Amino acid sequence: MSKSLEKIAKAKKIKYFLISFVDLFGVLRSKLVPTQAIGEMQKNGAGFAGFATWLDMTPADADMFAIPDPDSLIQIPWNKEVGWLASDLWMNGKQVKASPRVMLKEQIKKLSKRSLTMKSGVECEYFLISQDASGIADTRDIQSKPCYDQSALMRRYDLIKEICDSMLSLGWGPYQNDHEDANGQFEMNWNYDNCLVTADRHTFFKFMVKSLAEKHGLRATFMPKPFENLTGNGCHAHVSLWGSNNNKFLDKGDRFGLSKIAYHFLGGLMKNAQSLAAFFNPTLNSYRRINAPPTKSGASWSPSSISYTGNNRTHMIRIPDPGRFELRLMDGSVNPYLLQAGIIASGLYGMENKVDPGQPLQCNMYTDYKNYPDLSRLPDDLEDALEKLAENRVLKEAFGEDVINSYLKLKKQEIDEFNKDEVFDKRKEITEWERKNTLDC
Repeated sequence: MSKSLEKIAKAKKIKYFLISFVDLFGVLRSKLVPTQAIGEMQKNGAGFAGFATWLDMTPADADMFAIPDPDSLIQIPWNKEVGWLASDLWMNGKQVKASPRVMLKEQIKKLSKRSLTMKSGVECEYFLISQDASGIADTRDIQSKPCYDQSALMRRYDLIKEICDSMLSLGWGPYQNDHEDANGQFEMNWNYDNCLVTADRHTFFKFMVKSLAEKHGLRATFMPKPFENLTGNGCHAHVSLWGSNNNKFLDKGDRFGLSKIAYHFLGGLMKNAQSLAAFFNPTLNSYRRINAPPTKSGASWSPSSISYTGNNRTHMIRIPDPGRFELRLMDGSVNPYLLQAGIIASGLYGMENKVDPGQPLQCNMYTDYKNYPDLSRLPDDLEDALEKLAENRVLKEAFGEDVINSYLKLKKQEIDEFNKDEVFDKRKEITEWERKNTLDC
């Protein structure tokens, strides 16, 4: 029997619940529900008009209902009167197939039929910027190589501490906070977990960072590339498959410590990487980070070619330790649920078809990519990525052709809106349209 949110509210002194869902564009939508009404909402859901969000619906469509998952409950650390809930979308008595959380849960079901679960962790990078978004908030943060800068980190101690304290209180197991490679950029890491738990926490983390930054008089952005000369915001994912409490990716006899299953799974990701970019790098601005020239620090820290390696950060996939790999393709604008769902769908394809990822490369891919002319490159812009997705049968079969077509339709509308007034050119300055539409991604 499902946990009673009414009883939980009474025990934890919660007065309101945020019943939330994420649409196809990764926008977090919510209704604030008083505790007195949560019993009804837990049973029947909170009503929303789908057309009013980034879902492929019309004003004539019936109401959709967000049914909260009590296992996702997070009592907001800085406002304990409010409980946050992730939800699944329903319409006309059926789950909404284009609901990103539903899409992820369907892929999890496919794994479970093989007695497998995916565990994952994410590395979320963000900038702290001025309220008007004209530059980074800390005008003293000016080093050409600012990564791990202790002074810049400690000047933001009060905010970083509050975010980390919040994660500690929630039991996430945060283990490090650092100043990243760009001026004004930070990263915070917490323990890996079941991929659905990670997706829910990833969603809440972005909300938390933005909220607490505002509380401290700052603005946080996960925008992939808010400044031309600075390293962009990535969102790397660390992945492993488990069954019966055993890591199925682990093979101590392999030079990198990966099993055949892991290599096939990895091969599926590489096979579908060009199409996955439409999910993992979903904004026009994303492609200022992908295939980017060196930044002020001397490196972009983002991939350009589809390759894998050992412990080498210049490739799309890195194997830092036995039993897991790191996928470095995604950026800060990625939808947390589509991130995990895309990995599973492509990895399953790789396992089912025993896809060979080829030989690993040990080169510096930032400088040596010209030595590998046959190596597939990542899309150069969003339109290119969408074209690759439109041609991809693997992802259409995994998520349903209607869902993929809806995503393509909405994203093409976004491009058309941009093209009315702008021309996307990575050689030119970031447009005002990009800032307006991506800063709060």
